[in-house]
Amino acid sequence: MNNTVILIRYGEIHLKGLNRPFFENTLARNIRHALAGFDNAEVLKGEGRFYVKGIEPQRIDEAIARIRKVFGIVSVSVAAEVDKDMDIIKAVSVEQMKRAYKTGSKTFKVESRRSDKTFPYKSPDISREVGGYILENIDGLKVDVHTPDVVLNIEIRENAYIYYDCIDGPGGMPVGTAGKAMLLISGGIDSPVAGYMIAKRGVELSAVHYYSFPYTSQRARDKVEDICRILSGYTGPIKIHMVPFTDIQQAIYEHCPDNQLTILTRRFMMRIAQKLARQNGCKAIVTGESIGQVASQTIDSLAVTEAAVDMLVLRPLIAFDKVEIMDAAKKIGTYETSILPYEDCCTVFLPRHPVTKPKLEAIESSEELLDIEYLEQCAIENMEIVPIKA
Repeated sequence: MNNTVILIRYGEIHLKGLNRPFFENTLARNIRHALAGFDNAEVLKGEGRFYVKGIEPQRIDEAIARIRKVFGIVSVSVAAEVDKDMDIIKAVSVEQMKRAYKTGSKTFKVESRRSDKTFPYKSPDISREVGGYILENIDGLKVDVHTPDVVLNIEIRENAYIYYDCIDGPGGMPVGTAGKAMLLISGGIDSPVAGYMIAKRGVELSAVHYYSFPYTSQRARDKVEDICRILSGYTGPIKIHMVPFTDIQQAIYEHCPDNQLTILTRRFMMRIAQKLARQNGCKAIVTGESIGQVASQTIDSLAVTEAAVDMLVLRPLIAFDKVEIMDAAKKIGTYETSILPYEDCCTVFLPRHPVTKPKLEAIESSEELLDIEYLEQCAIENMEIVPIKA
């Protein structure tokens, strides 16, 4: 037997004790969802590993590109699965090293792990036997146990698994193991990164986007959908609630002090997000706010904004600077879309001199000039829901 399998490792799940099967089953489900369209793919549970079988050789790279985005996965390898027979292991190890040799590798070492203690060779013996056999059968290779070009790995588990490449996954916890949250997504750089970080802890995301037609264009909405499509490659499907916001902003602009426009706008956004969150079974609101980045993100402003709701508000970027957030956006692939120059509703009615130390009493006094319930209800009634998946 010599089959090509994708070997998947996971990390934190090992620490979950009696709840571990729940986390493992959720991870297996998410891997299967990521492989939608691979009709013959099988996701099998092994001892501390998952194995994916049935992927056509020409689609291995595509499958790995999807799998390595699944939260909970630490790393992935393409492995040869063979019988636990030393002669077969040695022969296939030579095949694997010949492939690595073609990439320019000149030095190697063999690392072995024997989970099946009934296998007659101990780990050091496996490495020594296989390493010697490789040297006998491939000219030009040398052993370097400190800084080798290639590390050939041999794992003795249900069968023997031989591989030389290890591709990083995102880590974290499987989405769906930590409840649901509502992400405020603007179309900028920050909020997709915030969503990514929360989903990485196992939280399933829904999203709400506020748009101000005709001040914001269809292209701005399309941009948000594109960002969520990229994000959904990691998080799974995302349902975007597209909420019209023009009437609310116009009412604030006409009736309230200019310097309070941003804070009042953010409080409306939070209240609507809370209502949608409860409708969707979400237990928290997620934002991309970072202390001091703009006037609405001072400590005073954040406190007044959060006072509008009584739901848990998660701000995973709260201590990040802009460069750190941009680097994260580039890493997850949302940056280039986020910087497209299409306006969002937060830039439409900007105050000339926004208040940076708002007083809750003053803000609530201004809100008494508005029919909050009516404005929010109209916005929700005219909302559109857009389902997004990678």
